[in-house]
Amino acid sequence: MSEWWTYSLSDFLMFSPRTYYRLFELHNARLWPAHFVAVAGGVAIVVLAKRGGPAAGRPVAAMLALAWAWVAWAFLWQRYATVNWAATWMAAAFAVQALLFGLFAMRGHGLGLAPVAASRVRTGLAIATGGVLAYPLASVALGRGIAAAEVFGMAPDPTVFATLGILVLAAPAARWALLPIPLAWCAMTGATLWTMSSPEWWLLPLAAVVALAAARLGRGSRPQP
Repeated sequence: MSEWWTYSLSDFLMFSPRTYYRLFELHNARLWPAHFVAVAGGVAIVVLAKRGGPAAGRPVAAMLALAWAWVAWAFLWQRYATVNWAATWMAAAFAVQALLFGLFAMRGHGLGLAPVAASRVRTGLAIATGGVLAYPLASVALGRGIAAAEVFGMAPDPTVFATLGILVLAAPAARWALLPIPLAWCAMTGATLWTMSSPEWWLLPLAAVVALAAARLGRGSRPQP
């Protein structure tokens, strides 16, 4: 029997990169054209987060709750679990995150998208916009085609990516309660993609580091429109 230290991460990978990205092709084909609704919802989240204030905090939390719940069930449970037994636990974690967002959606100020430093606003909105609009284009840029695009509200990585940006703008109580699961996902998906030699493996870990750094910046005033 080989010693445990002779194993690498790739020895524990239960699927090939082709199998992994084929999951997104099948997922997209089954749900098309729901992508337009998902992206529209993501854009609405970014617009509301940019506006800020008590009236924005609750609907943003509610829409993120729906996005996390849908990804938990439709992709992680129904699709990813067919090739990775650990995906059932991932689905449970996403469901917990959806529940947490739902609880904040029922609070008076939701996520508490109050005025914050202008630098935090720019960083948070840039990350959120990247998750909603730019992340799906990564598949095209990397030669996998639009059929395998990962879309906010339908695939886990862009959903987590955009969520990080919104949490940068959230009040401390919401931010630190809601960050652990997204941060854990960033570490896990980064390791998975790195093991598969996927060139975008660094995207979510970097987003997590930037979001954490921005979230620790001091409070200030939002830039006036």
